[in-house]
Amino acid sequence: MTSQRKSIGDVGRRDFLKRLAVVAPLVWSAPACVAGRPYRSREHADELAADLVIIGGGLGGCAAALAAARRGLRVIMTEETDWIGGQLTQQAVPPDENAWIETIGGTRSYLALRAGMRDYYRTQTPIVAQAKGNPRLNPGNCWVSRIGCEPRVALAVIEAMLAPYVHSGQLRVLREHTAVAADVHRDRVQAVRVRHRGSARDIVLRAPYFADATELGDLLPLTRTEYVTGAESAAQTGEPHAKRDAEPDNVQAFTMCFALEHRSGEHHVIDRPSDYAHWRDLAIPAADGVPYRLLSFDEPANQRIGFDPERRTGYWSYRRVIDRDLFTPQPTGDARYMHDVSIINWGLNDYSFGSLIDVDTATAQQHVARAKMQSLSLLYWLQTEAPRPDGGAGWPGLRLRPDIMGTDDGFAKYPYIRESRRLAAEFTVCEQHVTADARPNATHAADFPDSVGIGHYSMDLHRTTRGDYGRYGATLPFQIPLGALLPMRMENLLPACKNLGVTHLTNGCYRLHPIEWNIGESVGSLVAFCVTKQCTPRAVRQQAPLLHDFQRALERDGVPLHWPRELPQ
Repeated sequence: MTSQRKSIGDVGRRDFLKRLAVVAPLVWSAPACVAGRPYRSREHADELAADLVIIGGGLGGCAAALAAARRGLRVIMTEETDWIGGQLTQQAVPPDENAWIETIGGTRSYLALRAGMRDYYRTQTPIVAQAKGNPRLNPGNCWVSRIGCEPRVALAVIEAMLAPYVHSGQLRVLREHTAVAADVHRDRVQAVRVRHRGSARDIVLRAPYFADATELGDLLPLTRTEYVTGAESAAQTGEPHAKRDAEPDNVQAFTMCFALEHRSGEHHVIDRPSDYAHWRDLAIPAADGVPYRLLSFDEPANQRIGFDPERRTGYWSYRRVIDRDLFTPQPTGDARYMHDVSIINWGLNDYSFGSLIDVDTATAQQHVARAKMQSLSLLYWLQTEAPRPDGGAGWPGLRLRPDIMGTDDGFAKYPYIRESRRLAAEFTVCEQHVTADARPNATHAADFPDSVGIGHYSMDLHRTTRGDYGRYGATLPFQIPLGALLPMRMENLLPACKNLGVTHLTNGCYRLHPIEWNIGESVGSLVAFCVTKQCTPRAVRQQAPLLHDFQRALERDGVPLHWPRELPQ
């Protein structure tokens, strides 16, 4: 590799920081503050202490909490909403997983989560005997996932997995708390202040280690930790498909998901959204230069797949979480499983018209409100104007299911986030490490001696804020390097979500459910290992004996570090 085409992971820490300061989308945060003021303790703010504080209760945060508590640490985990579980629960996204997930490709605890979701349906729902006996039960019979299930079910299983540690007092979960400030001394986080959404009461959390498991990497700017946003340039990463110039504001769309059932012969059409005409007529530029309407199935792939809730085919079954044929309604009149239920998370309601990263609260709220209006307009279009196979238009029997989402308006509790701030890490995974095109004679991605887990998914990039769309690069089974979890400078802050050391491109294959869980689990285990060994996370990567011991500990806990040479067919 020539010096002009080094990956970020091959560049020295000091040299890389200098280069990024000039040309990369690196964001240096202002001093930690509350509403624009420097961090100060409130006179009567409560304080809590633990061995590990995890900010963010998504899949990575839950996995980190579980791993650290299992190894004996005292843990505090915060969550912005009232549901933990992140993209699987509060964002209502059935698991996107690798092709071999039923046997390999996930940690032991992640596979236990999947098994728990299936067992919940077998024991807690009116499921038919044939489905109950299926070892690979898929409650929605969806085709995006091998286990499409209701967000509430996933939530119940995750809470059950954490319950022993919560009940013993080893783990404390602070729901509806958001990080608002941080106390940082040199290269160490001393404390993080969180605020309760309802009461506005503050709590100061102190610990020797902190993990950022927020969906947008919120702790990075609060702690003045160096990070990257948007698309890097080819000069920075050496990636074949990177941009000519860095585009810090070019991030993937987020989506406001919602759940629908279809009641044939009934009428559940919502009021026409106020800006429905805008979304219905909006034309999106395409790669071939021919714009297509956002609310349409005009694209060739969409035309081929189709949508028919009457026949229960096409996109209707794509993210379906309840297949009515698998359930017998209760004789008491419980109709929860009488109709199919599908999660609507399509390209048609991907919101790419503004970012939630590094914008003020009012702007972020405006984008979320517009994203909801886009999704509502999609629903109204499906109910009234979408073309039917019989030549008619619309399915008026489509009906929102707010109970599935746990909200009043029927939307998920939180936007489905595909791309967050990303850590400026000791090592950054680039396209040339993982794609099939970059490794034409290989069966596996680049080997990382410091592997702390594995994953696989295509390099799936949805439409972006600058109009990039549909870049799906085939990847090889890959590893999660420890170097991607280590900040270049900060000593006691670790990423536990999508905010690890990846690029705009490789974020597209490292952001999925089992990989995020693996990242969080490895981070929780790393902190416990460092507490026991009285060493730093950086030393674990730098010192071969420590790395060896840590990797063996991960393997004993059921975290695979390498893909088998021969993969199942």
